[in-house]
Amino acid sequence: MESVGNIVMYFIIAIAIIVFSVLAVTSRKILRSATYLLFVLFAAAGIYFQLGYEFLGATQIAVYAGGIMVLFVFAILLTHQPNALAEPLPFKKKILGLVACILGVIVCGYALISYPEFCGVTKPELFSLDMNRLGKALLGTEKYQYLLPFEAISVLLLACIIGGIVIARKDKE
Repeated sequence: MESVGNIVMYFIIAIAIIVFSVLAVTSRKILRSATYLLFVLFAAAGIYFQLGYEFLGATQIAVYAGGIMVLFVFAILLTHQPNALAEPLPFKKKILGLVACILGVIVCGYALISYPEFCGVTKPELFSLDMNRLGKALLGTEKYQYLLPFEAISVLLLACIIGGIVIARKDKE
């Protein structure tokens, strides 16, 4: 049986993730947004530690909170003025973003409930998914497995960082 302390800690971490996620996307200072994202990544590691996945939590801190955030901050400092404020979004774009967010949540929820076979499970065993099966679904190379998109996103991130460096070097010359 779950202890009350575990449940309370889960809700504290979940609230921290929600608050810092909202702050990361609503802050007008880009360096501050990156800092809020760092807090979100640390809180996600806290969830992993609470679930008993110590290696995954340590990897989250080392790779994402450490390495990727250093790359983000490096790219931000090369391409932007750290204290410059972003232009405020028009109200129409804020509403459009909110509608897109709500639609995204609805579509993801529908896909999760209606198509559990994408993760290789049937409906009765939907909530008894073990980490081995989930890992194979996310990083496998067969049908409905996501290793190729994961690698494509990492190459895209590398291309964005290289592009930011090239743009920053052109501005300095």
